[in-house]
Amino acid sequence: MQTVFHPTQLEHNPAREFLDGRWTDYLESPRRPRMILDAIAQAQLGPIVLPDDFGMLPIRAVHADHYLDYLQSAYERWIAAGRSRDGVYPDTFFKPGFLYRPRGIGGQAGLYAFDLSTPITAETWSAAYWSAQSALSAARMVRDGAPAAFALCRPPGHHAHADLCGGYCFLNNAAIAAEYLLKDDAPDADLQKGTRANRLAILDVDFHHGNGTQAIFYRRSDVLFVSLHADPDRQYPYFMGGSDERGEGEGEGFTRNYPLPAGTDDARYLATLDEACACIADFAPRYLVVSLGVDTFGGDPLGDFALTGDAFPRIGARLAQLKLPTVFIMEGGYAIEQLGANVVGVLSGFAKG
Repeated sequence: MQTVFHPTQLEHNPAREFLDGRWTDYLESPRRPRMILDAIAQAQLGPIVLPDDFGMLPIRAVHADHYLDYLQSAYERWIAAGRSRDGVYPDTFFKPGFLYRPRGIGGQAGLYAFDLSTPITAETWSAAYWSAQSALSAARMVRDGAPAAFALCRPPGHHAHADLCGGYCFLNNAAIAAEYLLKDDAPDADLQKGTRANRLAILDVDFHHGNGTQAIFYRRSDVLFVSLHADPDRQYPYFMGGSDERGEGEGEGFTRNYPLPAGTDDARYLATLDEACACIADFAPRYLVVSLGVDTFGGDPLGDFALTGDAFPRIGARLAQLKLPTVFIMEGGYAIEQLGANVVGVLSGFAKG
């Protein structure tokens, strides 16, 4: 299995974030991809390659132009306004009922972000851009016949909406890869009767709900979004991820959420994953995109599940049973010392499955 990664993705490196009511060191650090790359090399999982540059068109297919313009210019405008070089941190957030859309950087910082864990620095745009290109390159490998490919995306993406950043995420890499694959309209005689070539499932196994991905596809029937995650009553992102969220309009029934309790162990998680995979199999997609978070691990500082390292190869093996061309997109996972082993566990479990 090929891994796609660009070294520019390491350059996004904010010093701090506001988490659990206090300032703390930035957890989504450049150490994360380094640990994963080392583990992939040690496991001899396959080659690590640079992404190709697909340009802005596939990114603009998912994200609003005005939001992309903001991401590219925010830091320069922030500094020009005499603000801190530490990064763009909003101090006021837009809420429903507010009437004015500001043109200044101070207001726009709170218009386009929903938390204080996604500061924009001088290097953020280039890192996010190449993270998206990594996702697109992995998607093309799978479109061209590879059974699977792994995009080591950093920054991650599944919390990013079409016009919002949050949860360390700026560009929604999974959605960008999915939209790219949906443009493949070639017929396939091997598909089950009634299955369209441009029919795709996204499975999010990150500890946190993929609110951005859900929002992007919530009114569409060509994408099935399935997520296993912590109950939003107690865990970020709080305002999305309920089991009653099933899609709207044409998309009704094409969102499936499985919120899980604190302390969820291997057995409970894998049983729920079986349900999710059965749902995906019934949908009969052409492709599977996996938002791969391993912050479900029991030692993760941002999670409260109790999965052991043994669970991750079993997760990969279960996904392999779907027998779908699969794009793995890296999301969360913050137990640094175990991070590489847990990611390799999923990928090797899939490869052996």
